[in-house]
Amino acid sequence: MSRFVRASKYRHVFGQQGKKEYSVDNVKVSASAWDTNLIAASSRYISVNWNASGGGAFAILPLPSPFQPLPFGFPSKLPDLIPLARSHTGPVLDTDWSPFNDALVASAGEDGKAMIWKVEDSVFDGWNADGWEPRDFDPVARIDVSPRRVGQVLFHPTAANVLATTTGDHVVKLWDLENSESARVTLGGHGDAIQSLAFNPTGNVLVTTCRDRKIRLFDPRAGGDAVRVTEGHGGIKGARVVWMGDRDNIATTGFSKMSDRQVAVWETGSLNNMRMTTIDQTSGVLMPFWSDNNILFLAGKGDGNIRYYEWENDNLFALAEYKSSDPQRGMCFLPRRALNVSDCEIARAYKVAGSSIEAIAFIVPRKSDSFQSDIYPPAPSSEPALSAGEFFAGKTAPAKLVSLENGAISDAPKSTPAPAPQSAPAPTRTASAPESTPASAPAPAALAPAPAPAVTKAPEPYPATEDKTPVRSQPTDDHAVAALKEENARLNAELREARAQIRNLELQVESIRTNARKAAALLDS
Repeated sequence: MSRFVRASKYRHVFGQQGKKEYSVDNVKVSASAWDTNLIAASSRYISVNWNASGGGAFAILPLPSPFQPLPFGFPSKLPDLIPLARSHTGPVLDTDWSPFNDALVASAGEDGKAMIWKVEDSVFDGWNADGWEPRDFDPVARIDVSPRRVGQVLFHPTAANVLATTTGDHVVKLWDLENSESARVTLGGHGDAIQSLAFNPTGNVLVTTCRDRKIRLFDPRAGGDAVRVTEGHGGIKGARVVWMGDRDNIATTGFSKMSDRQVAVWETGSLNNMRMTTIDQTSGVLMPFWSDNNILFLAGKGDGNIRYYEWENDNLFALAEYKSSDPQRGMCFLPRRALNVSDCEIARAYKVAGSSIEAIAFIVPRKSDSFQSDIYPPAPSSEPALSAGEFFAGKTAPAKLVSLENGAISDAPKSTPAPAPQSAPAPTRTASAPESTPASAPAPAALAPAPAPAVTKAPEPYPATEDKTPVRSQPTDDHAVAALKEENARLNAELREARAQIRNLELQVESIRTNARKAAALLDS
């Protein structure tokens, strides 16, 4: 056995769960069987897929912290009725927060729609006070994505107002939210349900995993089929993918044909497998998360463990493992720019466990109170590098970065290698299961963006009318405008009445359940 230990400043990273009074309890998590993380976070709010009556809904809550109580006077235990985002007519399957606006969130639903929501702090005024009534959120934009479900939503990492969606007809659609009448780009070629997707840091390459066991790389502006395809994990259950920062690598999790849980690292130039590691034989899906500290976090659904590995010299080195007796149903990580650097927090996870949401801080133990620059590389900032029009016109720019020490914003180094250079070799075959790039796919050199009309000036994002219903065009006739406003007012009144009825029914259900529990306790005694 070697006497030498690999040097690493992250070797002693440990997970610290927040106090019970800082967590959120009485959370009614969605019972949908669709496989997503169930929760997403910005630097101010979290969104959770909710189990609600009358269609689909998700909750928007202030951000819990392991170091301090909830803001806005939120109680640790939520009341039975809270403000919800309810406009979907089917279960909400996924949510994602804009990287450039901490109050803007997108949702995807079983009803085939994606919706955009903007959070106002005033919705939390008077929270849980006497006579307070929850006021549900209204979307500021609705997108008819597909006749079938919308399984995932994902914002672009560098371009503002660009959203990717996956559909039940096995395609990825990219949308310009400033004009969402139709999709700007459609990416196809999937043989089954799309299980996950991820952009590279500059957003000029997109990768997907699919139930047909294949991994696909796309030029997200060219459309059509993938430019590279390879065989992924042998099992069909729950394959996920995450881009490993500014490297030419992606990490995937999945299952072998013998149902072993696996993590694999791939080189994106040819989609060759660099490293395949078997984790264990548990049945829960592994959710991968990447930190720019070169750390890969793996959280398994159905167990309470979070494993984390450091990527160095083309190898994954196990650091440690956070263990808990409470199994997680879903998880997300906080944007790095919102971390608590005074406590040497390098990552923070939000864990959905049973009916609660817990914050878990991953901390590097240091004695010094000064800023630890060696463990805090610059983080993606909240300023976009491109507009939607510039992105679809073919422009590429690295993400703007923010210093976690003083908040200074700078551009990413221009020497960052592109994950799919034009000089990359043609798609190669893997040793385990041969597969070549489809004949209809463009050659790797086609990763050069396709031209599209440029937008010289972006309008204010997501304008909403007084009744919160987006208007696509303005009639010129005054009588038509008056009739439209009257119709909108009538529909909004009906919507408010329907929501009030739903809340009353939910209260009655809760009352019946409480009485049933009391009756059962009396019978047992």
